[in-house]
Amino acid sequence: MQERHYSLRTAAYVLCAAGSLAAGAALFCVRSAHADDTSAAEPAPSVAVQVVPVMRKPVSQLVVAYGVVGTAATNSVTVSLPYVARVTKVLVQPGETVARGAPLFVVQADPGAVIAFTQAQSAATLARGELARTEALFRDGLATQSQLATAQKALDDAQQALAAQKVSGIAAGEKTVASPTAGVVSQLSAAPGDQAQAGTALVQLLGTNTAGARAANVSLGVESADAATIHAGDRVVLHSLSAAQQSVQAQGHIAMVGGAVDAQSQLVNVGANVPLAGAAFLPGTRVRAEIDTQTGTWWAVPRAAVLHDASGQYVYQVMPGNKAHRVHVTVKVEYGATYGVEGALDATRGLIVSGNYELGDGMAVRIAQGGTQ
Repeated sequence: MQERHYSLRTAAYVLCAAGSLAAGAALFCVRSAHADDTSAAEPAPSVAVQVVPVMRKPVSQLVVAYGVVGTAATNSVTVSLPYVARVTKVLVQPGETVARGAPLFVVQADPGAVIAFTQAQSAATLARGELARTEALFRDGLATQSQLATAQKALDDAQQALAAQKVSGIAAGEKTVASPTAGVVSQLSAAPGDQAQAGTALVQLLGTNTAGARAANVSLGVESADAATIHAGDRVVLHSLSAAQQSVQAQGHIAMVGGAVDAQSQLVNVGANVPLAGAAFLPGTRVRAEIDTQTGTWWAVPRAAVLHDASGQYVYQVMPGNKAHRVHVTVKVEYGATYGVEGALDATRGLIVSGNYELGDGMAVRIAQGGTQ
């Protein structure tokens, strides 16, 4: 009886174990099926990116240069007198802006110069009368052809001498000397009472250019490598180096590019024509100039969009199905944070500017919040 009791109890244990195993197997199958369903429902991995539109437009290579306003020799005008004179009044002062025709100073010609002018007038009058008398004698047969020719030559010589005196502007008494151009008085060498010799510089002016002027009024220095890319007519924008005038700027064009390196500065001299009427750039002001060179129509892309590896430079665009497409590009010019590039870009597809470092060609992407397609 005891043996039979043990047999029944053992059988009960076996049945319980079998039931537990069956239940565990069923539970494992259910969990496995659920795991498979979850795996199948998960989306393919993608990279979050931000995109911007891409288009072709003019982009330039930016060259930065430094220089000084109003120091180019081509824009400097020196005022002097072609005769000896005494300065009686000075009507301007250094730094003063003057208009064309404005009085600069008053002079009185040296008595010797006035006498020379008077003598030239008298000689011309005498030669004119002598020619008239010789012509009358010639008509009466009392003068020869040679005498008539001599009288004519004497009058021509006297008239030329008088014309030279008149060009010099000599006149008896005081004379006001006017400014030959609009500009700024950069140097004043005359003082009341000075005896100025012929040809002596009395005033130096720095001309203020108008929009149509061609002379340079800003002198810049650039590296020789940059100078090779700059040409007359390139756009230039001046900026003040003063912290208080950061917003002040003036726009003009390159007028001249030097053909040699300056021995002192080791830079190439470049002259710019920038209309400065009404601007806060006084002669002698040091400035920073931004010169637009090699202007062309390129694909304008942000610097962040362009990547580089052993195969060269490239960008990514978003193609149908939200796939990244690698496009080979060549950077032509650089303007601040913008590149001008050439390549087989598609203007209808967004250009990836953020997240592109994680991409490979054909990878799935998703537009991050704040990005634009």
